[in-house]
Amino acid sequence: MELNESKLIEREITVRSLVLTKEVTETRRSLIRWLALSMGVINPGESRLGALSVLDSILYFQFNQKKDPTVNELMEYIGKTWEPINEKTLRYHLLQLNKANIVRHAKGQYFLAQPDGSEKYDETAWVSHYFTTEINPIRDKIISAIKELKNRQ
Repeated sequence: MELNESKLIEREITVRSLVLTKEVTETRRSLIRWLALSMGVINPGESRLGALSVLDSILYFQFNQKKDPTVNELMEYIGKTWEPINEKTLRYHLLQLNKANIVRHAKGQYFLAQPDGSEKYDETAWVSHYFTTEINPIRDKIISAIKELKNRQ
């Protein structure tokens, strides 16, 4: 009996371990690119400035301004910091970040996905939550599979 492997895939999560060099930390743009590569938002060699600018804007409002921005606020920030972005492109990248469980929205505002009751604008809490909800369940399934394998001698 052969398994249809594609039906087993619930979703894919990419997390990359990258070296955080001095050169990376010199500019905001290089840090955003590093984060996007680390979190699988973009792939190596990819130059999607739209994805980078949207990730940057969400992180800026969440951790610097401590607020949940609207589409208009995101567009204004991106226009000043990167280059103008049209609303359709912005919404596309927000949707992709939502599908990756990085961003949520409610009442016309966007924010990083957070656990209930945690400090909303705390980067450490957000990263911990992301790994706990996205990576740990995969770890647990792998452990279960290995335990099953041990029983199959």
